[in-house]
Amino acid sequence: MSEKILIVDDQYGIRILLNEVFQKEGYKTFQAANGVQAIEIVQKHSPDLVLLDMKIPGMDGIEILKRLKKINQDIRVIIMTAYGELDMIQEAKDLGAITHFAKPFDIDELREAVRANIPLKSE
Repeated sequence: MSEKILIVDDQYGIRILLNEVFQKEGYKTFQAANGVQAIEIVQKHSPDLVLLDMKIPGMDGIEILKRLKKINQDIRVIIMTAYGELDMIQEAKDLGAITHFAKPFDIDELREAVRANIPLKSE
């Protein structure tokens, strides 16, 4: 059983990129384009970690984070934000987000943060 990551971003290109990177690393990945999908996946698959974009049409990242934490208080969440959303970052951290990355993020730094929070168990 490999560790599971949920990627939540309304931008298709970013979802595909992160999906590819973390599958290559050996994680099992899920993708959601919006909050409703994200919540369904968390309920069904209990991912170990969520990479959550804050700027999503409809239900925003803060609302998604609140709902995910209601489902699973221990779920680990790393948020991704556009430059300058400092108030959102602080609120997300108050709600239990581990860390944040500003877009465009450095994929190696993001990979290291994920590894640090959910190290892959060697088979």
